[in-house]
Amino acid sequence: MDKTRNWYQQGVAEVLEALQTTSGGLSDQEVRARQQQHGLNCLPEPQRQRPLTRFLLQFHNILIYVLLGAAAITLALGHWLDTSVILAVVLLNAAIGYLQEGKAARAIAAIRHMLAPQASVIRDGRRQSVAGDQLVPGDLVLLEAGDRVPADLRLVTAHSLQIQEAILTGESIAVEKAVEPVAGESSLAERRCMAFSGTTVTSGQGRGVVVATGLATEVGRISGMLTQVETLQTPLLEQMSALARWLTLLIVVVAGLILVYGVFVQQQPFRELFMAVVGLSVAAIPEGLPAVLTITLAVGVQAMARRHAIVRRLPAIETIGSVSVICTDKTGTLTRNEMSVVTVIAGQQHFGVEGEGYAPNGELTLDGQVVAVEQMPAAVRELIRSGALCNDAELSKRETGWQVQGDPMEGALLTLAGKAALYPDDLRRHWRRTDVIPFDTDNRFMATLNHDHEGHGMIYLKGAPEALLELCSGQLDGAGDTVPLDSAFWRQQADRIARQGQRVLAFACQPVPEHKVVLDSADLASGMAFIGLVGLIDPPRQEAIAAIAECLGAGIEVKMITGDHVATASAIGHQIGLPERAPPLTGAELERLGDAELAVKALDTNVFARTSPEHKLRLVKALQAQGRIVAMTGDGVNDAPALRRADIGIAMGGKGTEAAKEVSDLVLADDNFASIVAAVREGRTVRDNLCKVIGWTLPTNSGEASAIIVALLSGVALPVTPIQILWINLITAVSLGVALAFEPTEASTMLRHPRPRNDRLLSGALVWQILVVSALFLSGVFGIYFYAISAEYSVELARTLAMNTLVVMEIFYLFFIRNMQNTVLTWRMIRGTPIVWMAVLGVTAGQFAITYLPWAQRIFDTRPVGLREGLLVVAIGVVLLVVLELEKQVRLRLFDANATGGGY
Repeated sequence: MDKTRNWYQQGVAEVLEALQTTSGGLSDQEVRARQQQHGLNCLPEPQRQRPLTRFLLQFHNILIYVLLGAAAITLALGHWLDTSVILAVVLLNAAIGYLQEGKAARAIAAIRHMLAPQASVIRDGRRQSVAGDQLVPGDLVLLEAGDRVPADLRLVTAHSLQIQEAILTGESIAVEKAVEPVAGESSLAERRCMAFSGTTVTSGQGRGVVVATGLATEVGRISGMLTQVETLQTPLLEQMSALARWLTLLIVVVAGLILVYGVFVQQQPFRELFMAVVGLSVAAIPEGLPAVLTITLAVGVQAMARRHAIVRRLPAIETIGSVSVICTDKTGTLTRNEMSVVTVIAGQQHFGVEGEGYAPNGELTLDGQVVAVEQMPAAVRELIRSGALCNDAELSKRETGWQVQGDPMEGALLTLAGKAALYPDDLRRHWRRTDVIPFDTDNRFMATLNHDHEGHGMIYLKGAPEALLELCSGQLDGAGDTVPLDSAFWRQQADRIARQGQRVLAFACQPVPEHKVVLDSADLASGMAFIGLVGLIDPPRQEAIAAIAECLGAGIEVKMITGDHVATASAIGHQIGLPERAPPLTGAELERLGDAELAVKALDTNVFARTSPEHKLRLVKALQAQGRIVAMTGDGVNDAPALRRADIGIAMGGKGTEAAKEVSDLVLADDNFASIVAAVREGRTVRDNLCKVIGWTLPTNSGEASAIIVALLSGVALPVTPIQILWINLITAVSLGVALAFEPTEASTMLRHPRPRNDRLLSGALVWQILVVSALFLSGVFGIYFYAISAEYSVELARTLAMNTLVVMEIFYLFFIRNMQNTVLTWRMIRGTPIVWMAVLGVTAGQFAITYLPWAQRIFDTRPVGLREGLLVVAIGVVLLVVLELEKQVRLRLFDANATGGGY
């Protein structure tokens, strides 16, 4: 097929003939043949960096530059062993960063695949949902509001269809589409009979035939790649980068001053002093911290993915744990999104409907007695027929059971028709649809024009009861005759059904002449007859009820925002356990409130009914004005402003539109509220672990550095040699520090109130901790060193004891950090996790190796340590832990009793 053909200049019939497509779409055999010819409907992945380039970029860090400079100087001085250890530290950190970037790239690829758009198509005469990359030229694609256009289409039908094409044309206003061809050469913006890949449907419905896929599309030729998911540097990493720059500058200045002081004032030999200064620099620089922080964030991303929350923007990992209000949809998020009709009211009679789910198995009952199909009143049959014909869904039986393709509510109406032996396929063949007015949030109804084989025409109307009652002047009685409308009766019945937690739909009809084949709003202004009501129920998810209880225990408010009737919303809110501190607010009441008044009412109101997407945006702003950190869920294109405005925008992965996903921070793979709460829990865990990593790294590095600084300034021998310091950093930073990234969620994580919006990661408490730990490290290292010297041990053995003491104190400090915000010393803290013990055993094995193996003794200038001295080293670690625990008890009980916990 000609890829450059001007399809917009040709009529619909000509295009369909050229693409060899019928109104029933392509067959599966033809699809496979065309896929072999045209390939997948996707754009090539962006060019990735070469592995070597990616590895070399790991060294582009100011901390690494300092270490590489130290390695070069030590090599020039002939200290090749020190050079080797420094380079080992640098290479190990580079390897960690390289491997982590590889994981991030794979995670992004998985996210891109997960977010690939789906397409609704007609194949073999039936509506199907297929992956967007499976489309081929000639496919018939169905478009609805909120959809991302999956390929370049020549429109075949268009009903109030508008498409946002700013990504191609730069025009912010959506384009109204039509099916008539465009004469002559024209720009993209003027091709109104075309729909282009990557653009977004903002309103209406349409159908188009695929004319180009993949690189042959306009977006493929112009941009090459539009759906690339970008990774953003988190505020945390930006903060740590700034800290690294200032810390490096401080270390270099201090090291330089000490070098000048030692050479010119103390008259120390330059070589020995320089090696000591190198040891100081390596001890003070937290070179492994960026890699460990990145690993911690990556662990959080993977943990959230296991809980069905896909992180699209990394800052969401930090923010989600601080959420104080969750604004959520009801249908499919708090409920199962498996609608069932349970009540039918027609001819002023009340019928019950048995059976659950979408299987068309069950009966209608009247006063507890089953109603035979042939005995159903005419009004009931007309209501069921209207529900099946004024309907865009498809109901089919799969291996996993009956499934709905389309709106769950419409699927329930098809199931109702099957239970009444009015099979939807038969009805649709007999009553051919001629025209349609799609459902619109402003009108709150859908209308179809249908004709049967005998020439009868009928308008069927489905929508909100109050909207349809305004359009009707009569109603059908039990026999199917039109009588005057009793509006008060129907409003009373709608309220009664809604108070039972059911969603209410109304139906109306009007016969029309055979020759009428076009439907517009004016046709609904008079002559409509009200048929009746149905009540549908979508039961709450049991896991959502438990998740809401967990939120309330964690100090997180939950606001349910729904378009349902206020009585329905109130009933569901009660079922799922939302506190009713104030009556539900409707959209109409919300519009009458000013911004200041709404900000006050929004705090106490937990249920908002009959709302529009515009109301969601106002609610987000109102809650944020009260200092709340807001998470907002959404699935429609009109939800995009609220999702973007919220601190955390959460899109539905199943029912959500591509427009909603694009502006969101998280995508829920299962559309389940429990997954939001799980993401909050994981976000809090990530934040806790980040605090633990920083709270362990900075104090231990400062403790190591302070020991060298005190020794150099006081003119005494170094208690730990530079090469021993290098060894400690090599073995502990990449083992003990990394182990904290995998810490499990604490029992108190969801019992704490959310963090304040201005809470800082690096706080005054951390500075205090650095001072306390440094003092304790100094006492332990110099204490054991001077003890050994006074006992007339060799300097080498004294340094070996000091080095092992330093490592043991870091190990015991690790156990303290794991429980740094709890006043109770728990068995869980002492027991540790398998990863912690693997790290401890690894470090211990390394220390035994350099202490007792002869070849290692020659390299690190160590001596064997006896049992008595070894027990003394361990005892110092125990004393460190006890002192820190006592300090923590005093600090938390006296000064921090109301802390939210989780970090410094």
